[in-house]
Amino acid sequence: MPELTKLALPLDIGGVSIRNRVFLAPMSGITDEPFRQRAHRHGAGLVVSEMVASGELAKGRAGCDLRIRHSGLPVHMVQLAGREAAHMAEGARIAAGEGADIIDVNMGCPAKKVTGGYAGSALMRDLDHALSLIEAVVGAVEVPVTVKMRLGWDESALNAPMLARRAEQAGVRMVTVHGRTRCQFYQGKADWRAIARVKEAVSIPVVANGDVGSPAEAAVILEQSGADAVMIGRAHYGAPWIAGSIAAAAAGETMSGVPAGPQALADYIIAHHADMLSLYGIESGLRQARKHLGWYLDRHAAGVSPELRKRILTSFVPDEIVGGLRQAFADIAGATDLRSAA
Repeated sequence: MPELTKLALPLDIGGVSIRNRVFLAPMSGITDEPFRQRAHRHGAGLVVSEMVASGELAKGRAGCDLRIRHSGLPVHMVQLAGREAAHMAEGARIAAGEGADIIDVNMGCPAKKVTGGYAGSALMRDLDHALSLIEAVVGAVEVPVTVKMRLGWDESALNAPMLARRAEQAGVRMVTVHGRTRCQFYQGKADWRAIARVKEAVSIPVVANGDVGSPAEAAVILEQSGADAVMIGRAHYGAPWIAGSIAAAAAGETMSGVPAGPQALADYIIAHHADMLSLYGIESGLRQARKHLGWYLDRHAAGVSPELRKRILTSFVPDEIVGGLRQAFADIAGATDLRSAA
C-alpha cells in the first residue's frame, strides 16, 4: 500500500503544523472533549470539535462553551455551522478567543434540522451565499479557515469543485470532501473518485472523507482521490483509536494504548464514561454517554444479554452502570487482542 505511507507525513494548514494526515471528523454529539482527547492520544493527526451552531454561540447559549473550550491538545480546531454571516463571524471570533488554532466551516452536514435552517450542506445550493459566510469568517479571524463539504446537494448539482475553488480564492486553507451528496445522506458507497475533481480544482490541501475505517481503505481512497489526507468519522463508533491505528500503519509502527482483552476494555470504557460525567455533570452525562456505551457493547460485547444491556443503557446510577460493564466484559469468552482488530 504505497499510498498509505503519505499519511504518516506532517501537513501544514495555513502555518499550523499537523503531525500526520489521518484526522478525526467532527461529529455532532460525539467528538466532545473526552472523545477528542482519546483519539489524539491514540495518534490521530488532527481532531475536530463537534459542530457548534454559530448563532447560539454568538448569543451565549448554554452548552456552547463546552464545545469550543480548549482541551489542552496541541491543535484546537473548532467547526462552526450557520447561515448568517454576522453570526459566523462572531462565532469565529469567540472560538479564536478561546484558543482555536483553526476554524472549520460546516457545509456538509446532511441532517434535516441543519439543512432545514439553510445551513450545512444546504449551503451548496447557493454558492454565492456560501461564499459570503466563508468571507465573513476569513475576515473575522487571523487563524486558518477550512471548509468541509459534500459532493453537492444531489447528483444533478455536483458543484464541490466550484465551491472549493471559490473558497480557496476567498482565503480558505484546506477543504474536506465527503464522497456523497446531501441527498444520499450515508446510503450507498462514497464516491472516492469524485473527490479527485476537487483536488484538480485547487492548490490547497484536500482531505478525503467517507467510508474509511482501515489502512487498506485509506490507501484506496488516497489512490482514487489523489487527496492529501483522510478524515474518518463513523468508523470511530466504539473505537476512538481507529484514526490512530491507520496513522500507525502508515508509519510502519505498532499502535500502543489500545485496550487488549476484556478487562482492559472495561477499564477503558469506564474511564471514558467517568470523563463524560465529569464534563457534563451526572444527569446530563449519563444521557450523553449512553450512545457511546451502546457502540462499545455492539462492537466488543455483542453477546451481552438483552437484560444486562438494557440495565447498562437505562440506569441512572453510575455505580450500577460500572458494575454492569464489568459483568458484560467478564462474560466475554475467548476474547481476542483488540489491537489485531483495530
